[in-house]
Amino acid sequence: MKQEKRLTFISAISLFVLMLAVIISCLFFFHTEPHMPLFFCVIILSLAGLWLGFSWDSLEKGIVSGLKNGVQPIIVLALIGVLIGAWMYSGAIPTVTVYALSIIQPSQLLLTALFSCMIISTLVGSSLTTVSTIGVALLGVASAAGVPLEWTAGAVICGACFGDKMSPMSDTTNFAAGIGEIPIFKHIRHMMGTTVPALLITIVLFYILGSSVSINAASTQNIDAVISGIKEAVHVTPWSLLSPLLVIILAVRRVSVIPVLTAGIISAGLLTAVFIPDSSIQGFISALQSGTAFKTGDQAVASIINRGGLQSMMGSVSLIMIAFALGGLMEKTGLIAALLQGLIKGVHTKGRLIMATVFSSIGVNLATGEQYLSILIPGQSYKALYDKLSIKRIHLARSLEDGGTLINPLIPWGVSGAFMASALGVSVIDYLPFTFFLYISPMISILLGFLKKS
Repeated sequence: MKQEKRLTFISAISLFVLMLAVIISCLFFFHTEPHMPLFFCVIILSLAGLWLGFSWDSLEKGIVSGLKNGVQPIIVLALIGVLIGAWMYSGAIPTVTVYALSIIQPSQLLLTALFSCMIISTLVGSSLTTVSTIGVALLGVASAAGVPLEWTAGAVICGACFGDKMSPMSDTTNFAAGIGEIPIFKHIRHMMGTTVPALLITIVLFYILGSSVSINAASTQNIDAVISGIKEAVHVTPWSLLSPLLVIILAVRRVSVIPVLTAGIISAGLLTAVFIPDSSIQGFISALQSGTAFKTGDQAVASIINRGGLQSMMGSVSLIMIAFALGGLMEKTGLIAALLQGLIKGVHTKGRLIMATVFSSIGVNLATGEQYLSILIPGQSYKALYDKLSIKRIHLARSLEDGGTLINPLIPWGVSGAFMASALGVSVIDYLPFTFFLYISPMISILLGFLKKS
């Protein structure tokens, strides 16, 4: 039996750079979906593993182990697709869209999206819940108002991820605090150092973008036409909002995400049966499976109200499966461990350590597409070094949030990135430049690391 070799830092970083080159080339030069580039990386790493002396059975176990880690995110993604279909059919999302179109001015839409998503995400502690509820409705408003969808998606995601980072209800906030072994509210207070400047810059940038939107009589008439079109195609009723309200209440009460989403689907079905006379069980089930298919002659209205369903998430599900398979291979071959061990060498100052932590979290995000691993692996790897250099662990926890929690939505094969792109109907590549808060925060985190007082 051939002896398994350990990857050196040089060989690990060479493999990592090669895989990134394959992914970037396919995404930006050949404009492909991210699925095949990731699959090519699985092949590359499998061949490297065989060359290192791993048996195929061993590598296959690594792939299966990675897929097991992806089961919960896959179930959540599938349920959210079903939930959006249920809320479209019951009228919940169309109702929110009509109300929002009636009161929001196009020039104020970006800031409205940012602040409303900040509030909801802070309450529920989940960016996915926020995006799949108010976020989808806001994209419908943007479509009708003529505001670029990628701008609105950026504002929605910035607001949603604010709560994911700062809410005491958030899993990742508690997870990062737990890794650093520090009290949750001490962790949140310390994160203000990067969050407040990044948020202020984000607000200014969205104000400038919103001010550049031209508002004329034609756009106002378009909004009125869309409102009329939605009301003609869908039964708009405030009673349909009871289902999203139930989801928010359950999320605030820290009920697990899968039961919360299931409750949203069931409640939407019950409300549909009670308040929509012309509904049918067959139509509701069809919406859960394939999304809604309301009849309307207006293409703009159709793009807003015909969404969701289990099938709408299958592209994201397959992407997550490939990403987790790749992550399992990376763990089996020792690629991630070799990269982190190499980065630790030569780190002797606070600034370099915080920069290494942020970059490591980003690297694990890129490698695995998994938010929790991007917090767990660098956190456990660097914890002892923080203690050795007498650097407070609050800096570790904050760096993990900035490089881990916030970067995942910017990666097409990341769990958050794949979900948000599918739910909002805007690709990661398109909305990425406008998610200011997400990439300004890590930059400020690194900058503060090199300052004496941070």
